[in-house]
Amino acid sequence: MENTKIHTTFGEHLKELRETAGLTLRDVSTNIGVDYSHLAKVEKNQRTPTRQLIKSLAIFFKTSEQELLNDWLSDQIAYKILDENGDIKILKVAEEKVSYLKKLHNENDND
Repeated sequence: MENTKIHTTFGEHLKELRETAGLTLRDVSTNIGVDYSHLAKVEKNQRTPTRQLIKSLAIFFKTSEQELLNDWLSDQIAYKILDENGDIKILKVAEEKVSYLKKLHNENDND
């Protein structure tokens, strides 16, 4: 498994990458061809990034696309659990379901 650093949110991770590189939002948005205000909202967790934006950011910052995707997906899961007043136990059930679904998928591929 990839060694993933835990970040508070995807947007905060993105801001950390940008600031570590000594860049402004405008620098990054210009270089990857994304509207400045859109990128600012992604950084503030007010807008959801597309997979293409995540890929572009990974290339630009020379970081793992999978790491950024994991950050974004973990945000989505955490927000959903919070919205439903869920419990952390949901993650264990989800982990078991992912294993089950992968097994089903592999069996269907072999048919």
